[in-house]
Amino acid sequence: MAMRFCLFSLSWRSFCRRTFAAPLVVALLLATLGPGRAADPEPKRVLMLQSFGLRFKPWTDFAEFLRPQMIKQSKVPIDFQDHSLLSARVDDDKALAPFIGYLQALYGAKPPDLIVALGAPAAEFVQRYRAQLFPKTPMMFTSVEARRVQYDKLTEYDTVAAAAHNFPAAIETILKVLPDTKVIAVVNGASPNETFWQGVLERELAPFSGRVELRWYNKLSFEDILKDAAHLPPHSAIFWHLMSVDAAGVTHEGAAALHRLSAAANAPIFSYLDGFFDGSIVGGSMHSTEKGMTIAAAAAIRILNGEKAGDVKVAPSQFELPRFDWRQMQRFGISDSHLPPGSTVYFREPSVWERYLWLIASVVAVFLIQAGLIAILLREHRRRQFAEVQSRQRMTELAHVNRFATAGELTASIAHEINQPLGSILTNAETAAAILQSQRPDIAALSDVVELREIVNDILQDDRRATEVIRRMRSLLKKAPFELKQLDLNEVVQETVRFLLALTVSRKFEMVNVITPDALPILGDRIQLQQVILNLVLNGVEAMKDTSHESRTISIRTARVDQFAELSVSDRGPGIPEDKLKQVFEPFYSSKAEGMGMGLSIARTIIEAHNGFISASNREHGGASFTIRLPFVADPKRRPYAETDPSPE
Repeated sequence: MAMRFCLFSLSWRSFCRRTFAAPLVVALLLATLGPGRAADPEPKRVLMLQSFGLRFKPWTDFAEFLRPQMIKQSKVPIDFQDHSLLSARVDDDKALAPFIGYLQALYGAKPPDLIVALGAPAAEFVQRYRAQLFPKTPMMFTSVEARRVQYDKLTEYDTVAAAAHNFPAAIETILKVLPDTKVIAVVNGASPNETFWQGVLERELAPFSGRVELRWYNKLSFEDILKDAAHLPPHSAIFWHLMSVDAAGVTHEGAAALHRLSAAANAPIFSYLDGFFDGSIVGGSMHSTEKGMTIAAAAAIRILNGEKAGDVKVAPSQFELPRFDWRQMQRFGISDSHLPPGSTVYFREPSVWERYLWLIASVVAVFLIQAGLIAILLREHRRRQFAEVQSRQRMTELAHVNRFATAGELTASIAHEINQPLGSILTNAETAAAILQSQRPDIAALSDVVELREIVNDILQDDRRATEVIRRMRSLLKKAPFELKQLDLNEVVQETVRFLLALTVSRKFEMVNVITPDALPILGDRIQLQQVILNLVLNGVEAMKDTSHESRTISIRTARVDQFAELSVSDRGPGIPEDKLKQVFEPFYSSKAEGMGMGLSIARTIIEAHNGFISASNREHGGASFTIRLPFVADPKRRPYAETDPSPE
């Protein structure tokens, strides 16, 4: 058996009026509140008459929207007093007489300023008993469908803020969203109000009987409705109207019944009121509760402000554009393309791009910035490589020019070295010619044969000697690209020393060579390394031009020092000023009046191109010493010049 609770509430003000004399109460209140409060406007009393109770959808939603809107629009306080027409749940007029007496006892002496009837049962009750209760009290019928209002019984104290349902339009929306629909189950309760609407629904939806099967749930208990809705055939839909009282007489407050149906049903649910749009239904063409109650609140405030209720006219509200719940659409596989034009989809989960738009944009921006920086760095790297190639090419050309200048200084020595074998060849050739031109040359004689053989050998040897001098000169002067090959530094030094032998005679100096017996394998360019040695020797010879002949000595030494091949060229000249030791390798620095100052700069550039380094120092007993260190070719862990600098202090 369903239990029924009757909740009665007496306002404090009504209780005082029935218990004490009104003048005494007013005097006590004024004395208590003081003069400052006596001037406050008296609140407007609004009787809110609910159709079923305080927790029945959709009227609960209407009341919750109406109250704050009235408070917001009113300039004076409003005292809301709620009463529920519990008899609307069943068709029984026997309970109405006590309820009418109760209202008469509360408001007989001082009627409320406005009566708001929420829902069709409340509107019907007020119109039926208006003469007994509140014949001249302003009244507003709202949260009611226009067909439930008896317009012919309205008085000059009544106004209506109703809605106009269009059930065929609601069904058409379902068929547009689900064009393959075969069955539409209509959920409706069994209370007197819902029984009225059952007849309306059957009449207005009759034209759809040829298109779909209409399955009515008004004669089933809610538990049976759940069972049937869980096993609907494919291509079915559910239209939710009302469920205040089911066929078993069970009342259903709030949205609990709709939530249970949504969880159990195997078909999407549609409705006509946005109060049910709470995650349980797909959507549909609906009334806007907020919009309707905003209009109703404005009408109510006009009445409270003194306008006659009969003069306040409000047109019935119509369906708004359809709205749909994206979550339910995903559940039942409903495509956006099937939605009617102008539809709004709510609760759509943003895509990854939408959800992380700023993050993705930031990451993309960072990548673009990085890509730009990388592109700039690559461009600068290519420009640097190009600049290095050009610099090396210019260095090679400058070195080539320097070699020509060096060759100019060696011209006398080279001419002397070539003249010697050429003179010897001439002497031997003249001797051979004299032997052959004698009157009786005895070719068969042993002495003549031996002498001619020696002459020929001398000519060949001198020719090779002249050829070697020319080869070395051509090798030194030829313009060839910088090319690193595996060399023995000792061989490069010895070949250069042989090239300089003729210079020792013309310049009158002595060369002392101390070559290590160990091989010194390096990667290098033979011609450019020879140029460095030639520059150092010629600089040393030039430095000793004012030195006595017996002291004019150039020392060339090679050695193995750690993982480096070391070459030193020393002289016995005046040395280098201490403050100039670091400047001697700078371009255009020269201690000679006629010098260009490029020899040592070119030498340093060549050595650094070989991953080595060159340093200058002064000897203890006079003279300057230049030390070159080049990494061994077999050393994979050689350290760069910046990390290892064994130059003497």
